[in-house]
Amino acid sequence: MTGATARSSVRMRSIVLGEGRPQICVPLVGATIAELAAAASGLIAGDYDLVELRIDFFSESDIPAAVREAIAVVRAALPEGVPVIFTFRTKREGGQRDILPEAYADLLGLAIAAGVDAVDVELFTERSCLLRIVSAAHETGVLVVMSSHDFESTPPRAEILARFAEQQALGADVLKLAVMPSSPRDVLTLMDATAEFVAEQARRPVIAMSMGGLGVVSRLAGETFGSCVTFGSVGASSAPGQIEASELRAVLDLVHGAR
Repeated sequence: MTGATARSSVRMRSIVLGEGRPQICVPLVGATIAELAAAASGLIAGDYDLVELRIDFFSESDIPAAVREAIAVVRAALPEGVPVIFTFRTKREGGQRDILPEAYADLLGLAIAAGVDAVDVELFTERSCLLRIVSAAHETGVLVVMSSHDFESTPPRAEILARFAEQQALGADVLKLAVMPSSPRDVLTLMDATAEFVAEQARRPVIAMSMGGLGVVSRLAGETFGSCVTFGSVGASSAPGQIEASELRAVLDLVHGAR
């Protein structure tokens, strides 16, 4: 299912993260099984490369059998080669609801056992729970996307570098940081710090984005500064600043063709 293909790249089913142009990830944000099935089956081939199952939007995320069914329904609706990232985004990091650390670890453990391709693990999860999730994922061959989100501000350059380094040290297979800018300079700080980390420290692929209208350029220029995934919407979006996936593909093709 997964495996390293180079020093700073990883394979996830039919795609490689960390090589060439950024891959396009589409979040699925349905509240019911029927909504998730419709959203997954309605995706247009060519507009996206992987999907993120945002289970915090799912109304029965606290019912294990319902979560297993949601995973199975989404997997069945997608082409065989399309990877699924399983994410419960906590409220403190911009998600839909709160969850206790042990319940969070149990939920991600359930997803790992159910055969998702990757789980998103928030960096600031209680440390024993975080390590438990990372260990379970790696024992099963599931990738860990370790993430940190700041919906209020853009951390200083040194903090951006430190968060990437900590994610890498904790065993992440993919490093992720999303921040909110208050000025164009904040967007440049995020992009420049990411480029430095990728060039000098990264042993894993990196996902970085500046959110909101100011940060849209970061969703389009990942190939330039080193971000391996960009998020595009089909219908409902999961974060501010997401662009329709079909439009995003066209821009990425243009950027890649000019290189």
